[in-house]
Amino acid sequence: MSHKIYGYLFLFMCMVACNTKPKNSRVIHKILKNSKDSIIKHVLSDLHPYEVQILFTRIQRDSLGKPSFESYDFQLNPKQYFYPASTVKLPVAITALEKIRKLQSQGIQITPESPFELIYKGKVVKKNDSTHPQNKLTIAHLIKKIFLVSDNTAYNYLFDFVGRDSINKAIHNIGINNFQLFHKFSNSENMDTSPQIIFYNKKGDTIYNQHPIVSTNKTNNYRLNGIYKGTGYVKNGEKIHEAMDFSEKNYASITALNQILERIIFPKIFNKNEQFKIAPEDYYFLRYWMSKVPSEVNIPFYDRETYFDSYCKFFIYGDQRGLMTDKTRIYNKVGLAYGTTTDVAYIKDREGIEFFLTATILTNKNEIFNDDQYEYDQLGIPFLAALGREMYQFEKNQRQAKWLKATLQN
Repeated sequence: MSHKIYGYLFLFMCMVACNTKPKNSRVIHKILKNSKDSIIKHVLSDLHPYEVQILFTRIQRDSLGKPSFESYDFQLNPKQYFYPASTVKLPVAITALEKIRKLQSQGIQITPESPFELIYKGKVVKKNDSTHPQNKLTIAHLIKKIFLVSDNTAYNYLFDFVGRDSINKAIHNIGINNFQLFHKFSNSENMDTSPQIIFYNKKGDTIYNQHPIVSTNKTNNYRLNGIYKGTGYVKNGEKIHEAMDFSEKNYASITALNQILERIIFPKIFNKNEQFKIAPEDYYFLRYWMSKVPSEVNIPFYDRETYFDSYCKFFIYGDQRGLMTDKTRIYNKVGLAYGTTTDVAYIKDREGIEFFLTATILTNKNEIFNDDQYEYDQLGIPFLAALGREMYQFEKNQRQAKWLKATLQN
């Protein structure tokens, strides 16, 4: 028996005996410190500029298969701001389905597949989607695009459909704090007012006419630490020599992102008032598309060279191409913007290994924001990929140690 197995067995027994809680855990630090990966060693040697936060949740199942969680964190701080980027598309997709189900309960014959069009100042500004087989705009198809390629326009349309205030309220009402949406993406205008949205049935008759939604709730991130970042930023092509202000940028803590995903993967372990108000088929739909990669899907079709298999899968595979298999499924949503690389994921393989992992890292060596000079490919994504592999191997070793412990006792 190797010393490595004995070491993992000792660590496993300590974790069980101590009933480790999420706060002040040294487990992740020990795993990172023992890693032989050069990227992890580099980040660990000087953590300050990278603003790393990690939340790792082990999943234990009883004899009936009911899961229980055991969480560990590293530098976790909900009051330390990081830009969540596209990870916020996950709750927006969920709340769009919630709204569909709410409208149905009111007798409106609308479904996630109902086509719609957007009208601004009396003019139709969008009614088609070339990636849809019938060239239609639908809520379901937009959600597929969000998970497959993290489509910004799809997010914007869902944001408009639900409304900013309603999204925030829906997340807060089920007990998730440290979350606040402020804006759409890609320099979209009309952050406070949505366009008119009209849904149609198969015959082309109007089934729901949504007038513009005006968001009135005003807030900011000034209560958080780290909202002023860097030594400068670029605006309209000009470099401004002062820290960039993130006080009115979207905010979602690592814990909040993890709590949202937990409710999608294991809704039944939460009380009814802590669950999303969606249908059973919505859970299946979200999990299915969350786990897919572009190369597995023909509708919508995306160029395989540009949108490779690990395009939106940073943990484990982010620094590799063409190596993903269906042996391991990653149900996740990534975020990549302003130098910040983030992933919130539930990882499960055929051997029964399963865990949640949420992490973020900032890579902006020149400390200038909005200049598109970030170390995503050199450091950000490789760090999350290596982290994912380390945590997967840790879980695998824990299973071996648990089996060994049971064997030694018999």
